[in-house]
Amino acid sequence: MSMLQPSTLQFLKNLKKNNNKTWFDAHRAAYEAAREDFASFIDTIIQQFSKKEPSIAHLRAKDCMFRINRDIRFSKDKSPYKTNFGAYINNEGRKSVTAGYYFHLEPGESFVGGGMWMPPSDVLAKVRQEIDYNLADFERIIKSRKFKEVYGGLYAEEGQVLNRVPKGYEADNPAAAYLKHKSFIALSNINDAELTDKSLVTKVIKAFEVLQPLNLFLNSALV
Repeated sequence: MSMLQPSTLQFLKNLKKNNNKTWFDAHRAAYEAAREDFASFIDTIIQQFSKKEPSIAHLRAKDCMFRINRDIRFSKDKSPYKTNFGAYINNEGRKSVTAGYYFHLEPGESFVGGGMWMPPSDVLAKVRQEIDYNLADFERIIKSRKFKEVYGGLYAEEGQVLNRVPKGYEADNPAAAYLKHKSFIALSNINDAELTDKSLVTKVIKAFEVLQPLNLFLNSALV
């Protein structure tokens, strides 16, 4: 199957209404089936996209998927489970700090995209320097017609953009708007009807292909 099953979406919708251990344990079989469906989809994406991105060919879905259990130690929200399935496709696996590809499955809030999310300060400093040195190349990527069609532009996540340019850069630096970013990501929403449509794999692969030049640029800063 090259799309997701309606039962997988239904499980996540039900989990959102019943986010507790008792319900989850009683519906573990439905969870296992949904997770397996998502894993199968991610394996298909890896297999097909690795033709364009050979660095991910060795990966399996399990290397990329996140656990459903939430880390509630420092959170006011004590609900034990995430209400989404997520996979970060990166040659070093889901915990890598380098730029990669992401798919987020959550009824009503699904999206495809990627880039570099909240990198550690040393990595962030290198990326900012790369943008400062090669602004024309960076803008050619994020202002391209294809990039704008799929993603609209770089995503400015709340709390992920500084008010002032970081230390070491002048306020009138031509790259100032980008240097303020703490993450360099792009997202494209996917509606529920598209999730269960057989064109889903094609749509995701196309989105990843459009993102690829940005990821290559970001990762070139770390070489």
